Amino acid sequence: MKGTLLVKNVKHLVTCDADDRLLEGVNVLIKDGVITEVGSNVQTADDVIDASDMVMYPGLINTHHHLYQTFSRNLPQVQRMELFPWLKTLYEIWKHVDENVVYYSSLTGLGELLKTGCTTCLDHHYVFPKHAGTGLLDAQFSAAEELGIRFHATRGSMDLSVKDGGLPPDSVVQTVDEILKDSEDAVKKFHDDSPYSMRQVALAPCSPFSVTGELLKESAKLARKLGVRLHTHLAETKDEEQFTLSHFGMRPLEYMESLGWVGPDVWYAHGIHFNEDELKLLAKTQTGVAHCPISNMKLSSGIASIPEMLNLNVPVGLAVDGSASNDGSNLLEELRVGYLLHRLNDSRKAPTGYDMLKIATKGSARVLGRENLGEISVGMAADFFLVNLNRIDMIGAQFDPMSVLCTVGLKGSVDYTVVNGDIVVKEGRLVRVDEENLVRKANEAVTDYLNK
Repeated sequence: MKGTLLVKNVKHLVTCDADDRLLEGVNVLIKDGVITEVGSNVQTADDVIDASDMVMYPGLINTHHHLYQTFSRNLPQVQRMELFPWLKTLYEIWKHVDENVVYYSSLTGLGELLKTGCTTCLDHHYVFPKHAGTGLLDAQFSAAEELGIRFHATRGSMDLSVKDGGLPPDSVVQTVDEILKDSEDAVKKFHDDSPYSMRQVALAPCSPFSVTGELLKESAKLARKLGVRLHTHLAETKDEEQFTLSHFGMRPLEYMESLGWVGPDVWYAHGIHFNEDELKLLAKTQTGVAHCPISNMKLSSGIASIPEMLNLNVPVGLAVDGSASNDGSNLLEELRVGYLLHRLNDSRKAPTGYDMLKIATKGSARVLGRENLGEISVGMAADFFLVNLNRIDMIGAQFDPMSVLCTVGLKGSVDYTVVNGDIVVKEGRLVRVDEENLVRKANEAVTDYLNK
């Protein structure tokens, strides 16, 4: 049994619930990983956190990442490139990915996410070099379990190489049959669809310009047969739009719809270049979008129409995207940059700071199909983080705790992160791993990888 945890005297509790409640001076009791009481009468538990000077927030949920890219960030040769040339350059590095790279890059990226308030991460891994063996997803789940983060993996895939008109090199693509078999094996091995599960799997062919229509169609059939979700990149750049128009005579969303890729079990990363009718189709079919503002800015891809999506009730979650196109794994930073980007682009129509927080919590949970995540209330999973207001960068910023993470931002680590009722970050430090040892071993792995 996990026992009980009491978070007592919470100064401000931002629930992100349906009534948008902000509670003051309350106690929160957690039993066996689930929130069982929110009120003033709870007095004792096996473990206690005194939150008298703290704000308590639901854990942030990252809906799209490429953890392996953590080991290829801040490379000078790609800093001024846009998506297609950026990908072609980096594939020459990524084709050397192996289990060691995946394990340590996952520990690094997931560790940074935990230290900045993220409690659930979806990773889109789609590079499976022929030399790498069959344990790449095993390495990811091992890293996630070691750290204590709630983890969604995807069995990504590519079957359209350069010689067939795609972008990736031949060494990282597979046949449709290989991909489908490994996808089914991954779901059977790792996917847990119970309400408070710590691990799930989705199927995620990479993008319209790196996979065939056959793979997209067969992956959709398999995912629905197995009861798992579908994910891919879409409408990220104008180059992608020109690719689908020239190859298939259709815009990207029309092409995906023709292959069975719309519905409440589907979400797309980026979703920048949708027109008005396409936004209405997303809303009608409840097809979701993972919003990646920093990556979209760095690669000069564009600005997603988030105000319009929210107005139409399109499911929208927040994401950091790959560390090589973001150069970090920090959803707190994503919150503030996203808020400022849309203020600049849309003025009064932009999401408020609290709206952005809701996108990263309830919105992201909706995109991933997790009804028990994204808010702090009785019956929800005990995933949350705490920020002590008694720090220099919060002086004078304490008057609107619901918006402060976006309007002012948090410049360092959170004080506590709790996942599934377990304290995994305490006083800004990872609890389950030795950070200094992780830094040393991960840097050794980076050097060996890039030297190849």
